[in-house]
Amino acid sequence: MHKTSSRLLALLSLLQTHRDWSGEDLAERLDITSRTVRRDIDRLRELGYPITTVKGPAGGYRLEAGTTLPPLLFDDGQAVALAVALQTAAAGTTVAEDASRALATLRQVMPPRLRHHIDLLRATTAVQPPAAHDTLQVAAQVLMDLSRVIHAREELRFDYAPSSSTADHPRRVQPHHLVTWRHHWYLVAWDLHREDWRTFRVDRIRPRTPTGPRFTPRELPGGNVSTFITSRFRGNDGTTIDWPCQGEVILRLPAANVAPFAQDGIVEELGPRHCRLILGSWSWTGLAAAIGRFDTDIEVIGPPQLATAFGDLAARYAHAARTTGPETGPAR
Repeated sequence: MHKTSSRLLALLSLLQTHRDWSGEDLAERLDITSRTVRRDIDRLRELGYPITTVKGPAGGYRLEAGTTLPPLLFDDGQAVALAVALQTAAAGTTVAEDASRALATLRQVMPPRLRHHIDLLRATTAVQPPAAHDTLQVAAQVLMDLSRVIHAREELRFDYAPSSSTADHPRRVQPHHLVTWRHHWYLVAWDLHREDWRTFRVDRIRPRTPTGPRFTPRELPGGNVSTFITSRFRGNDGTTIDWPCQGEVILRLPAANVAPFAQDGIVEELGPRHCRLILGSWSWTGLAAAIGRFDTDIEVIGPPQLATAFGDLAARYAHAARTTGPETGPAR
């Protein structure tokens, strides 16, 4: 039984690598027969893993997204990365409590060596205290509600308090973009009463139901979210920087995970698993390196100089990976 369980875990680990596997490849990797592979696939399906059969000459298997969350399997590096992300990525939303519970659950099942590593990270990581304007909490449900109406292109009614000392005012808008900038979430929308574009702080929005009819999207002044947001806030605090190099990419990460580390960049929510990042730097190479630290798939929207910089960095890193030299001891 133990051998079968270990084999199932090994099979699951291979299927989680986001690729299609033929039965022959899986059998070879696990040193078992194709018949045993088929039997183990059926066992994993019974446990709730949505494994589909890939059509083709050789056939194969793929792990898909399901309707429920089955048990997950992480290697050591993934477990440590997930624990670190749970400690830091939930800043600015009310999911911080859920992140803490998830971290406690993950730590409970970690082997002692990994648990010790995580505890050291927690003890030695210095977190900068947030400024007063960074402490505002945004309800995760509000973010999800706004994201849904944006992608459905439905009019939205909500109560809005321009500041903590003012009364709520009802608004009716056509929501276009959900973005973060300088530690705040903003809704960019066409205000139907004022017949003009407006930005609304999400922490001051209380959505009403039901939502309104569908609408046809409008073109933002300036042509993109970055130009619009920076033009609206330019001069308010004197901190807007005109970077000589500014680029736009799509990251395969939720906006809430990217926003705390985007510095003065603009992050636009595009879906539950990807976002748009508009970021500036003093050089194209520096910009590419700054974006690369998010450690996820990157799609360059523009400009061409940024794509070229990624190519240059890739060549340098590939050369560094191939370069080996004699081991040297510490400097004396």
